Amino acid sequence: MDLGEDVSSLFGKRSKTNSNSTVNRSRTKGVEEAPTSFNQKKCIAWFRQYTTPSNTDTIGPEGVETFCRDLNVEPENIALLVLSWKMGAKQMGYFTLQEWLLGLTDLQCDSLAKLQGKLNYLHSLLLDSSHFKSIYRYAFDFSRDKDQRSLDIETAKAMLGLLLGRQWSLLNSFFQFLDQSRYRVLNKDQWCNVLEFSRAVDVDLKNYDVDGAWPVMLDEFVEWLKVTRGESNIQ
Repeated sequence: MDLGEDVSSLFGKRSKTNSNSTVNRSRTKGVEEAPTSFNQKKCIAWFRQYTTPSNTDTIGPEGVETFCRDLNVEPENIALLVLSWKMGAKQMGYFTLQEWLLGLTDLQCDSLAKLQGKLNYLHSLLLDSSHFKSIYRYAFDFSRDKDQRSLDIETAKAMLGLLLGRQWSLLNSFFQFLDQSRYRVLNKDQWCNVLEFSRAVDVDLKNYDVDGAWPVMLDEFVEWLKVTRGESNIQ
């Protein structure tokens, strides 16, 4: 799976703004001198550089993509997910003015330069176990279609790759299991338990408690993996 392409497409799959309503591009590119104090009016003016004339209180998918380019961050960069979490953004591919101000006031960023200087900090939040768990849980609601209670498998795989790709060695095996399984969506309980499973269960599965309270999906994954390893002569 091309994770970068799949995660990038999550922004594009939401409804696009009308091509006749172009994003305001009259802004200064690159990094500018960043004053020390936070200026809300400046922050709002910066926000509106990415909105359209028909809706000045919401940045849509085209504006988010332009924002990412200006920030020199790919949409699949996990820092963008952490930033969305900071904002409390409700829907992938959209930032409302209220969400923008919530997150950027907290970060004390009213310019591109200031936010670029916070990217390492956003990444560092993932190193804290409680913050990571909060961001992980947030990602489920953020990336699902709002008329659905579950997350479709392809979106789930893309987000799991973004969040767990560097820390769970069984992730590719889990993806293979999903591909051949009956599961086409993940509900929130399953989503949250995948994180707990990745933290609690050893790669060799020896400490997996078959009588534990894991979702059936993870019981089936363990059974499938043991069979696969047996067929592959992997101990």
